[in-house]
Amino acid sequence: MENSQATPSTPPRLLDQVRARIRVMHYSIRTEEAYTDWARRFILFHQKRHPKNMGAAEVEAFLSHLATERSVSSSTQNQAKAALLFLYKQVLGIDLPWLDNITSAKPSQHLPVVLTPTETRALLHELSGTMWLIASMLYGTGMRLLEGLRLRIKDVEFERREIVIRDGKGAKDRVTVLPENILLPLKKQMEKAKLLHDTDLENGLGAVFMPDALAVKYPSSAQSWGWQYVFPSPALSIDPRSGVQRRHHIYEATVQRAIRTAASRAGIVKPVTPHVLRHSFATHLLQAGYDIRTVQELLGHKDVNTTMIYTHVMNKGGRGIISPLDM
Repeated sequence: MENSQATPSTPPRLLDQVRARIRVMHYSIRTEEAYTDWARRFILFHQKRHPKNMGAAEVEAFLSHLATERSVSSSTQNQAKAALLFLYKQVLGIDLPWLDNITSAKPSQHLPVVLTPTETRALLHELSGTMWLIASMLYGTGMRLLEGLRLRIKDVEFERREIVIRDGKGAKDRVTVLPENILLPLKKQMEKAKLLHDTDLENGLGAVFMPDALAVKYPSSAQSWGWQYVFPSPALSIDPRSGVQRRHHIYEATVQRAIRTAASRAGIVKPVTPHVLRHSFATHLLQAGYDIRTVQELLGHKDVNTTMIYTHVMNKGGRGIISPLDM
């Protein structure tokens, strides 16, 4: 008689449990990377002790270390706190009231960097091709960089002169303006994307990433033209979650580097990132006399107070007052 003994299955590692829980809750891959990294840092900071054996003192010590020793920003510290809150509540199933009561760092109140219209023209003049189109679209629509890169063919409305932004910050959809000056370049970009997509289909590829469970619900949609990215990457890549080879959108670092280089060539001394174009979009609209509520809707801000920050930028540089030196 055979004496067989079943070996107990090894439970998944803690960080794998974090990843699995994040995917069940349909969080983005960026959130997955950030939360698992903070959980790892927290464990290493306390000499690899398991989080279930730690409590308020250890969490506060870690967050204080980030603020005092590492000098991280308030937003970074709050992200670390959110990651630990997720770790305890969603992964370990431990409801710890003290974690909710830990004081969050007060957000910094910094005025956004805004380009003048002259600086914006100079910046765009130093760009060309796809990078010019992306930068022009960010400035002309107020989209965030990833919102622009994740734009799908079906969400560009040429006749209505609008762009539908799906699943923006806060998982909200919104509509923004489609500038007249990029209509023709955008159509040409789509023609290039169509040729690339047709080639992928011929090679047995062409299925794009689909959000949430849409790939299961509508399996053929992943290869349809309407779901393709407006700005596809020139190279294929492997999806880090599924391992499937796909054509993703243009890598954001490519755009960031192009805009930074263009700003340097244009002689702009301000720190210029793609997000500065969004700030400039809002400020220039308000300076042109548009209602702040309209600008709020275009930007997708939940609270009008967030949009109000641009009125402070407008009132700088003598626009709101006359300097005593000039009286």
